[in-house]
Amino acid sequence: MIDFRYHVVSLISVFLALAVGIALGAGPLKETIGDTLTGQVEQLRSEKDALRAELDDANARVAAGDAYVDAAAPTLLAGVMPERRVAVVALGEVEPAVLEAIDQRLDQAGATVTAHATLTDAWTSAALRDYRQALAGSLVQYLQPAPDASAGLEVELGYALVQGLTAAQPEDPDALSADASSLLAVLSSTDSQDQDPLVTLADPVTTPADAVVVVAPPLDADAATPSPVDEQVQAAQLAVVTAAQQLTDGAVLADGPQVTGSLTNAVLADDATAARVTTVSDAQLVTGAVSVPLALAARIDGTNGHYGSGPDLTVMPPRVQLPVPDRTPVTPQGD
Repeated sequence: MIDFRYHVVSLISVFLALAVGIALGAGPLKETIGDTLTGQVEQLRSEKDALRAELDDANARVAAGDAYVDAAAPTLLAGVMPERRVAVVALGEVEPAVLEAIDQRLDQAGATVTAHATLTDAWTSAALRDYRQALAGSLVQYLQPAPDASAGLEVELGYALVQGLTAAQPEDPDALSADASSLLAVLSSTDSQDQDPLVTLADPVTTPADAVVVVAPPLDADAATPSPVDEQVQAAQLAVVTAAQQLTDGAVLADGPQVTGSLTNAVLADDATAARVTTVSDAQLVTGAVSVPLALAARIDGTNGHYGSGPDLTVMPPRVQLPVPDRTPVTPQGD
C-alpha cells in the first residue's frame, strides 16, 4: 500500500525537476534556447512573407487574365447569336452579379434576354408535393407538346415552365401565345399569402425565347465536404434542364465549380443526359460567363459539350456564328 512517504518523495522529485529546468533555462541554456526560438520565429515569418508574395503574384496574374478575357470578349462574341432570344432560368437563389454577367455576354453575342425566372423552394419542397401534383394536373391541358403520361411530376412542371417562356403565337412569332401566358400566370402566382409561388419573374414576359440558359445555384466549393444535394431536388432541377433542351432551339446549363454534388457532375454521371445537355462550369468567373453564349450557339448549331476547368471538361467552346432566325408568321390551318 502506498503510504504518505511515497507522496512526499514524488512531490520532491517534481519540484527538483522544475528547479533544475528553471536553473538551466535561466543559466547555461538560456542563450541557446533563446537563439533557437528566435531563429524559428524569423524562419516562419520569412516563409509567411514569401507565401504572401506568391499569393499576391498569383492573384495579380489571375486578375490580368480576367482583364484580358473581358477586353477580348466583345470581339470574340460579336455576331455569334444575332437576334436570338434567350430566357434565363435560375434554379434557386443566384448572385445577381452572376446573372448580370451572363446577360452582358449574351448581349455582346447579339442576343436579347426575354425573361428572368427563378425557382423558389416551393418547386422542390417535399411538404408541397401534393400541391404541385394538383397544380401540374391543371397545367397539362396547356402543354403542346405534352410529356408522356408516365413522365412524372418534375417533367410536367419542367415542360410547363419552358413552354411558358418560349411558346409563340404562330401568326405572330414576336408575341407569347395565350397558353404560354396562362402557364406562367399559374406558376408565378399562389392562392395563399403564406406560400410562395413555384416561380418568380423579374418582369412580365411578353416575348417568346428561342433558347434557354439554366443557371444552377452555387455550392460551397471551399468546403472540405460540400453539403450533399437531395436526389429529389436534383431530379427536379435536371428535369428543367432537359425540358429546356427538348423544347427549344438549344439550352445550356451554367453551373458553378465542378465539385461534389454539382449539377454538372449529375449530368456527366448519366451518359444519355451528358450526350444531349451542354454544361458550362465556373459561370461565376469571367471565363465561364463568356463561354455561356459560345456554348449556347454551338448547341443550337448541333454541337454538344461540357466546358470549363475540371475532369471531363473542355476548356473553351467552339466559336459558331449562327444565322439570323426566321420568324415568318404561320397562318393557322382553317383561317
